[in-house]
Amino acid sequence: MINSDALESAKQIACHSAISDWLEDNQIIGLGSGTTIKYAVEYIAEKVKKENLQIQCIPTSFQARQLLINHKLPVTELDICEQIDVTFDGADEVDEHLHLIKGGGGCLLQEKIVASCTNDFIAIIDERKHSKRLGSYWTKGLPIEVVPMAFKPVQTRIQKLFGGQAILREAVSKMGPVVTDNGNFLLDWKFDTNKQYYWPDVNVQLSQIPGIVDTGLFINMTSRIYIGNLNGTVTKLEGKSSNQHKLNNMNNL
Repeated sequence: MINSDALESAKQIACHSAISDWLEDNQIIGLGSGTTIKYAVEYIAEKVKKENLQIQCIPTSFQARQLLINHKLPVTELDICEQIDVTFDGADEVDEHLHLIKGGGGCLLQEKIVASCTNDFIAIIDERKHSKRLGSYWTKGLPIEVVPMAFKPVQTRIQKLFGGQAILREAVSKMGPVVTDNGNFLLDWKFDTNKQYYWPDVNVQLSQIPGIVDTGLFINMTSRIYIGNLNGTVTKLEGKSSNQHKLNNMNNL
């Protein structure tokens, strides 16, 4: 059984490592959602105050916005700053090809929009969430955001095309389905974990189904993964090219 204190410590050290490596003055910062990101926001606020950094933050959810406001970090929007320097976010699972499943918290669309507008997308996880294959750790299914009127035909089509079960996510504190910040429903597709999927193709095929707004698959979007290990170390995995950060590092030599 995993010690909960060690797990929280692993999340913290991964956040500290990522922010120490990437946070710079005069940046536009994207902030994701979830349990890990609260540590990121705490450390960003500490670093901003200590080093007198000038940054602007773009949240991906109501929860992230409130965290930023509570820590007195300046908040902006994509319609004001449409290009983001770096985004810090968590993930539900990361496979050996650095494909991510996100959306367990219901904010996948905003998270993907912000990620698509950023020069460098940094994913921060603990070691449990790094798997050889998607579905090994995260067993709740791939989150898919759908237009409410289309959820039933979309549900049927996913199951016919790919197998498994696409389950409408039900709310916990109220009757009926979960409603996203965008007014949509969520399907959790419990795919066959014994089947080999080529996730880039699956993502494209899902996105072409009318009624699907977006999926929780993040393919070739990540610059670096920071994995907090239970032994107190951090593993860093390189993703797509992060030219902007490399250029900044060269300029600092």
